[in-house]
Amino acid sequence: MDSSYPALLAGAIFVLILLSAFFSSSETGMVALNRYRLRHLARQGNRAAIRVEKMLKRPDQLLGVILIGNNFVNNAAATLATLLGLYLFGELGTALAPVAITILMLIFAEVTPKTFAALRPEKIAFPASLILRPLYIPFTPLIWLVNGIGNALLKLLGVNTEKQRSDHLSAEELRTVVNEAGGLIPETHQRMLLSILDLEKATVEDIMIPRNEMVGIDIEEDVGDIIETLRSSQHTRLPVYRGDPGNMVGILHLRKMTRLLLREEINKAEIIQHAVEPYYVPEGTPLHQQLINFQNVKRRIGVVVDEYGDVLGLITLEDILEEIVGEFTTDLAASSDEIHPQEDGSLVIDGTAHLRDINKALNWELPTDGPKTLNGLILEHLENIPDSNTSLRIGDYLLEIMQVKDNMVKAVRARHISMLKNQ
Repeated sequence: MDSSYPALLAGAIFVLILLSAFFSSSETGMVALNRYRLRHLARQGNRAAIRVEKMLKRPDQLLGVILIGNNFVNNAAATLATLLGLYLFGELGTALAPVAITILMLIFAEVTPKTFAALRPEKIAFPASLILRPLYIPFTPLIWLVNGIGNALLKLLGVNTEKQRSDHLSAEELRTVVNEAGGLIPETHQRMLLSILDLEKATVEDIMIPRNEMVGIDIEEDVGDIIETLRSSQHTRLPVYRGDPGNMVGILHLRKMTRLLLREEINKAEIIQHAVEPYYVPEGTPLHQQLINFQNVKRRIGVVVDEYGDVLGLITLEDILEEIVGEFTTDLAASSDEIHPQEDGSLVIDGTAHLRDINKALNWELPTDGPKTLNGLILEHLENIPDSNTSLRIGDYLLEIMQVKDNMVKAVRARHISMLKNQ
């Protein structure tokens, strides 16, 4: 036998190991590609991305080409390794060859190339597509045969091979993507994106201005008092009602009243004339839907009503936008009129403070699926109107009632349970 025979076998095995590494890395690289980045690159006109995206639309054909090619070269390498072992070591070589070729394949054709492809999928998948695409033609009959048998077996197992896998993300999956973006998205933008996703979890009732805190114009009051309210108001829009907010007349834009305020005399009829019809909002409307509703009706303020039509409060476009961008301050606890930090580390909180505002300001997790205010949460928990100096624990929070007035908890001293453990 020619003396160059073992060298030719070794060379052929080396080439086959390289081909096996190519097919293995191609398979991992194609699967590990970020589909959203791939779609983005394809829309930008990247030819390699367009080619790979088309190939991934039929994963059965792509995997068929890769696996057929990989099995061919692996079996050929094993056969040549056996021949080389037989030539060099006789019958002993036929036993050693499978062990040796398996180790070589694992290191150089499986673990190493697949690990690299998993870390750098685009560097592998994009160039590999130039070679894999032409292989579709000679392998087509075999691909049809193999995929046909494979799909038939899957149907026996109840798997619908015709149904395409959806690449759409759910809200929670999108939230995970935003959280895991790290430095790719500025922290401020991350918070805003997450806040947008949170809009569907809250309703207008959660952030509305309660009826008892509404600032408006009672058209039955003295004209002088009404004018004083108009001149001193910090709001650009005010509700107008007769005697009670439940008897709503309209919404008055103060910009329309500028000229009237310069006059010496103003009558109530002119004020009513400048008020626009109220825009009513059901209390259970999700915030993301209400944002769209404000845009559709071209309004910036709505009157929140319950299922019986009774007025509960006001919701403004600015309130919803603040849910997205946050308050215009970096320290909510320090700037809030409802939350007052104490020297001992505790917090004195107004009983009318909204639980969502407290949670956002302090990064707490007070329950918000029931009452909306701290007063309501305490009354629900105790099931009666407590006396001052009453203490209770809700979850990880210790609450000491400091003041009760008009059947309401007015002030509460609050601590997180961890504060006691550290003392």
